[in-house]
Amino acid sequence: MSTNRVEIFDTTLRDGEQVPGCKLDTPNKLIIADRLDELGVDVLEAGFPISSPGDFKSVEAIAKLVKNARVCGLTRAVEKDIEVAAEALKPAKRSRIHTGIGTSDSHIRYKFKSNQDAILERAVAAVRYAKRFVEDIEFYAEDAGRTDNVYLARVCEAVIQAGATVLNIPDTTGYCLPEEYGAKIKFLKENVKGIDKATLSCHCHNDLGLATANSIAGAVNGARQIECTINGIGERAGNTSLEEVVMIMRQHPHLNLHTNINTRLLFDTSRLVSDKMGMPVQPNKAIVGANAFAHSSGIHQDGVIKNRETYEIMDPHDVGVTESAIVLTARSGRAALAYRAKNIGYELDKLQLDRVYEQFLQFADRQKEIKDEDIPKIIKASGI
Repeated sequence: MSTNRVEIFDTTLRDGEQVPGCKLDTPNKLIIADRLDELGVDVLEAGFPISSPGDFKSVEAIAKLVKNARVCGLTRAVEKDIEVAAEALKPAKRSRIHTGIGTSDSHIRYKFKSNQDAILERAVAAVRYAKRFVEDIEFYAEDAGRTDNVYLARVCEAVIQAGATVLNIPDTTGYCLPEEYGAKIKFLKENVKGIDKATLSCHCHNDLGLATANSIAGAVNGARQIECTINGIGERAGNTSLEEVVMIMRQHPHLNLHTNINTRLLFDTSRLVSDKMGMPVQPNKAIVGANAFAHSSGIHQDGVIKNRETYEIMDPHDVGVTESAIVLTARSGRAALAYRAKNIGYELDKLQLDRVYEQFLQFADRQKEIKDEDIPKIIKASGI
């Protein structure tokens, strides 16, 4: 792998599916998995096999289907979990077991009623056991965002020695600030013996709206895998949004980071996941929202009509959107009205446009948005 390539670990079908009311059946999971494989994700986390017979069946079916991505199954640091995941992953061309345990003081004291040394032993034992079944083992240090860096480094070093190939450093509660999370990745990169034998991975939640920023900060500081979901779906406020981190790296070449994602499939993939999960995408969602390339302010519309790059930093075609939208509202100016009228066959000179625009404003004040079918009525009402 190129040292500057960031692998994309998609957990739409595991962490994303944990959203209340978004349960998917196996056929729909297979449709999404097939699209994610086509999209170019490097790792596809198919589910949590021991959680239910249905999830086991889905992971097994996805393992049979996927042609390119590694197929991953989640476990706790429990031998039975690991055995069941290994069984579900058997049909995969390339498989990964994702095992781990909480490492923050909060998790150690209150969730496990244990101590740091005992948790470290459990982490090592889980990785060693998983290594019996597959070579590719990812270890997650749950709540790493709130874990003391020195202890986290101890855990990471121990699981690398036990055979872990990927170290997942989750900001499980979405608490970290970007500079804190980036510094944590940098600390591990510089202080974990044998770190060159493993890939550091970012798994950030969006409780404070910082999941994308934290993931990019992690990559800038040496992480080479980002764990994310389509549309940013996931527990509580969601996970890192796949389309956001991918396009940030693409639009900022100075970061010298890249992925293998086919960005032209992003918009269509977003709609597919939204439809299958019954989770509408908010209109102002970055990259894939309905308004991401829509302009209704007169000043913005005039600029975009003259040169798209005045108000658009991305070419909509790059993410699979056909074209920018010039939305006619009471905030629109003459340039936008003339543009939309021309698109449906009406060439208006300056005097005609002034008359039509007066009538347009009256229409626009009465209704939320002016559609193409309204324009001939407006022109007729203006007496032209």
